[in-house]
Amino acid sequence: MNMLWTLALKEVKDGLRNRWIAAAIILLGTLAVALSLLGSAPTGSVRVSELDITVISLSSLSVYLIPLIALMLSFDALVGEFERGTMMLLLTYPVERWQVIMGKFLGHLIILFIAIFTGYGGAILLMTVLTGGGTEGWQAYVAMMASSLLLGSVFIALGYLVSILVRERATAAGSAIGLWLAFVVLYDLILFGALLIDEGQIIGQKLFTILMLISPTDSYRILNLSMFEGVSQAAGIAGIASEAGMNSSIMLSVMMLWVVVPLMMTLYVFQKREI
Repeated sequence: MNMLWTLALKEVKDGLRNRWIAAAIILLGTLAVALSLLGSAPTGSVRVSELDITVISLSSLSVYLIPLIALMLSFDALVGEFERGTMMLLLTYPVERWQVIMGKFLGHLIILFIAIFTGYGGAILLMTVLTGGGTEGWQAYVAMMASSLLLGSVFIALGYLVSILVRERATAAGSAIGLWLAFVVLYDLILFGALLIDEGQIIGQKLFTILMLISPTDSYRILNLSMFEGVSQAAGIAGIASEAGMNSSIMLSVMMLWVVVPLMMTLYVFQKREI
């Protein structure tokens, strides 16, 4: 455990030195403040809190931002060390290869935790103090921050897998961008395009639900829009998720699998790779 914390703290210090943490906090905090101001607008006949509206907006935009930040943190975590020759030096110390992976993962998770909970959390605390707004809906907001951290951990793990499979940082960067486009943009476009073409002949409600749950970004989005009553009412999907069999346990399990499987694959390839 001491070695894991040593490696994790090294990644955190690198994040501070490279101003990754500061940039992410400013970006997420500014976004949260802007959307919380928009969330104070009237919401029609449905009575929901301002934080519920902010959760809807932030969870929709976090699908784009959090994976991107996570991939930018992790895409060169391994290939960069190989290119600089520091990986060989690191492995001369009494450290196991799995400890290198898990230490880096823990460090990047801490960076993401600081960015999300300082950026999102600090922004809402500031808005509450300055505007005198209420705290109704805080549970949904905290759950959104926690699920955002889980979403980020998915893409940190995927970034590591890319980083161990390629030989150059430029290739890793391009692959990370491609991965982001595939999960965040193309998957939903292809899925809904197929649904329109199919016209319900093959893709029924059950299959469509399964295909939606396969994607960690869709699981994250649906989880945040359906977990709490106020948010689900404001989003207009009250009851729809449960009727389609999309409960919180299933969606969280899908996201956890998207963390564990890429990490295990990364560990396997790293163990087999000659230094």
